[in-house]
This record gives sequence, C-alpha cells and structure tokens, in this order.
Amino acid sequence: MKICVISDTHTDSIVELPRRVLDELSGADMTIHAGDFTGKRLVDDLRKIGPLKGVYGNIDGLEVRRELPEIDIVQAAGFKIGVNHPAEGGSPHTLEQRLRPKFPGVLAIIHGHSHQTKNDFRDGVLWFNPGSATGTFPARQKTYGILTIDKEIRGEIIRL
Repeated sequence: MKICVISDTHTDSIVELPRRVLDELSGADMTIHAGDFTGKRLVDDLRKIGPLKGVYGNIDGLEVRRELPEIDIVQAAGFKIGVNHPAEGGSPHTLEQRLRPKFPGVLAIIHGHSHQTKNDFRDGVLWFNPGSATGTFPARQKTYGILTIDKEIRGEIIRL
C-alpha cells in the first residue's frame, strides 16, 4: 500500500500544490493530510483524487473543522496510524511529548505544525512529518512524504 502524506499546505486551492505532488496523489492508494489546509475547497478537491484521511490544523476555519476530526487513527493494511496536527498549536519543540499520549498502540504517528520534516523510528513507532508541500515558512523547501506498507511501514521524505 502506498500513502501520500502532505501537511501545512496553507492554501485552499489544489492548483497551488506542486505538479509532482499532484501526480503522486493520483497514484496513491490513500492521501493523509496532517492539517492546515486553510480552506474547505482543498479538502473537496483532494477527495476527488482518491481516498482522503485528514485532520484539521490550528489555522483551519470552521468549514474544515466541520469536515475533519482533530485527531484520527487510520487503519491501513493492518497498521494503526495516528494523525494529529496538533490543532491546539503550541511550541513545535514539545510536539512529541504532547502527541504520544494521544495514540496508544499505534505503529506510526503523523503530524504537521512545525513545517519541518521527520522520518524517525523510536521505541517501535514511526514518527513522520512530511513538512510543507507548498514550502510555507518556516519550511526550508517544499516537501511531502510517502508511506509504504507491506510487512512493515516505511517512510520517505521527498524534497522538491
């Protein structure tokens, strides 16, 4: 199974996403967006491409918050994946300490908010942040992620 992971797009228009990201989304079995869409139109457009799982972020308005949960546990090919932006915002330096208690028993935790990529296995859990697909500050460049699931779950960060 191939999952395309994006976050912190900070746009309400799919046309603002890089062409390579759109191509990757079209070829994925699922898309996970870890929040800060900015507008419901992007949620709707991503749903037209294929199966979408996502959570709202701290800058998402009421329209996005009505469509998506704050926290989700996604089942994918027998793996439990926790997803949270986190919508409460806060310091990016304490993200892991705040996120871990929300997701007992998961094999991966996907988050956004910091705009900084992460692809680390620790204590049996994959910590994954795809960065910002649009390169929104403080991201240093445009990035997205791919999760591949077969007998295990593996993450890859793609830099544009």
